[in-house]
Formats: sequence, structure tokens, C-alpha cells
Amino acid sequence: MRIVYVIGTRPNFVKTAPVIAAMRARCPDGRHVIVHTGQHYDRAMSEVFFEELGVPAPDHMLEVGSGTHAVQTARTMERLEPVIMTEEPDLLVVPGDVNSTLAAVLVASKLGVPVAHVESGLRSFDMTMPEEINRIVADRFSEYLFMHSEEAVGNLRAEGIPEERMHMVGNTMIDTLVALRDRIDAADSPGKLGVAPGDYTLVTLHRPALVDGPLLGETVARLAALSEQMPVVFPVHPRTRKMMEAAGGGGEAPNLLLSEPLGYIDFLSLVAGAGAVLTDSGGIQEETTFLGIPCFTLRDNTERPVTIDLGTNELLGLDPAAIATVPERLAARPSTPPQPPPLWDGHAAERVAEVLLPDYVDAARPAIASA
Repeated sequence: MRIVYVIGTRPNFVKTAPVIAAMRARCPDGRHVIVHTGQHYDRAMSEVFFEELGVPAPDHMLEVGSGTHAVQTARTMERLEPVIMTEEPDLLVVPGDVNSTLAAVLVASKLGVPVAHVESGLRSFDMTMPEEINRIVADRFSEYLFMHSEEAVGNLRAEGIPEERMHMVGNTMIDTLVALRDRIDAADSPGKLGVAPGDYTLVTLHRPALVDGPLLGETVARLAALSEQMPVVFPVHPRTRKMMEAAGGGGEAPNLLLSEPLGYIDFLSLVAGAGAVLTDSGGIQEETTFLGIPCFTLRDNTERPVTIDLGTNELLGLDPAAIATVPERLAARPSTPPQPPPLWDGHAAERVAEVLLPDYVDAARPAIASA
């Protein structure tokens, strides 16, 4: 059995690590090939995740780097195609909705290689988002669609996807969190930054709608104002830092703490200790939901409505002025967070492996990373 896993960004490393571990445990004699596209190439956004998650070193580094959507997708396709032709895999596994995902699905489909898409069926219904296009294409051409929430079923049915291609398995990103929870709790990132658990707001921003235009300056100013009421911790994505510097800096406030990007364990330690999280990320909406941390999303929509339905996440809209309402909204939250969605239990990757490798017997429950 020859399996190729294509990953390229921080969230997709987290989603795929448990899948690789489960597949290797179930089929230890197979050839498991990891392709790192290099869509995220900053050390804190890529290599450190391989080290922390216990994923073996990539077999192929494509070093795609940054660029427009067309350039990044085309470069990935051009460099991935000879890898697939050489490896001749029986299956290609790809997660998420980034340009690496789109490129991998197109290359594999044209070469006749079956594709398994982890995190299928998510829809924001916003076609101005490049990720939405990537999701639709990935689901259309994948043979195995692995879903983590019920609304995905209806989304895929509406697009005419046959039921036999759908598999409800749970959330593999949560598998990683569960497996590394002890290390996350022991990391004490709040203490290292001098903030008290439960007293600060954690911020992540990276989407073009907020970062690439005039909204960024106002957003940073609003964060500085929020920090007068509670400390704000802001690990700055490389893309966001570049745009902040181009706009002349910003973020000068005593309680607005700007840091470099963090590794997975240190960052999740900050998430787990936060009083609130303010983000435009999709995956963080899920991690906060599992951890019971109030999340406020600076977007007009979300492809993860299960987080809204549970009440763990609120959409603020694409409106920096709404940041001022976070303390009031936080005070109105119920004191007891709801239970996570079904199958967000740390075993989703094992269910993926059972579907993809039904003729193999699980040798042992896989461990994502050593202590």
C-alpha cells in the first residue's frame, strides 16, 4: 500500500498528524510518503510543527513559498506532479482548503489517483473567499470525504455528492489537541508572557479582508483600546506583520503584547489560558469550542456554523469597531461552556484509517508525539 499525504500550512499539519499516525499504525508495512508543499515556510509556521507533532520528516519538500493564488497553485501542481508520477501512490490524502489542497486534488485526479479529503463539506457560502472555491473543488473530485460536523452532510447532498463517498468521523484537529493536552497545559505560555490565565484576550489575524487593506490600521487601534480594559496578546502572523510594517507599524500600547508566531504547543497553551479569543481563523473557532473558551470572529460568515450553534463562537462581522463590544459580550456569556460536538473525542483519525484501510488490523492505538 502506497499512500501520499500532502500538507503545506500550519492548520493542515495539525489536522494531518493524527491521520498519518493512525494510518502508519494500521498499515506499518506500507509506504507512507509525506509531501510538504512549503506554502507556509516560516519556521514557526511549518518546521516546528513537524517537530512538536511527531510527524516524520517530509520525504519531499516542494518549497512553493508565497505568491498570488494562481502562482502558488500552479507552482504546487508543477512540482507535485513528478512526485506523484514517481511514487505511484494507491491513495492521496489531503486536508483542509488551502491552495496546496486544491493543487494536490487536481494533480491526483488527472493522474487517476484516488483522493481522500479530510475536513469535507464545510461551506461559508461566500464565493469571494478563495478557500470556498478550494473546498468545493476538493469535495467534487475526492473519492473519500471525511466530515466532522452534521451540517457538512446537507452541504454535500445539495451539491449532488453521493452518500457512499461521505464518512462522518469527527475532527482530526481535536485529536492532536487531546493527544498533547498534558504538554499544552504544562507549557504555561501565559506565565512566560507575564499574563494571568483567564485575564487576557488572545488575537490572531491573517485573512486578506482584514490584513491587506485599510481595515488593518483601525483593527490594531481597536486592539490597543481593548488592551486598556484587559491585556491583549497578539502573536503576529508573518503576513500580518509584513502589512503592519508597510502601513507604518502600530500596536504601541502598554498592554498590547505583540509576539512572533508560536509553535503549536505554546500557542494552544495561550488559547487554553485565554479569557477570550478574537480571530479570523477557521481552525481556532474549533479549538476554542473544544476547550470552552469564548471566541469572537471578525468575519461576516463562517464555514464552521456548529461553533455558532453551540454558542462558543460569535460573529462580529468584518468590522473593527465591534472589537469594543468584546468585554460586554464576554460578560453576557454563560458561565458553563457547552459540551463539544459529537465525535470530537480524540479518535477521529482512527475512524479515517478504518475507512481507508479496512483490510488492515490496527496494531495499536497510535501516538501523535512522544512525551
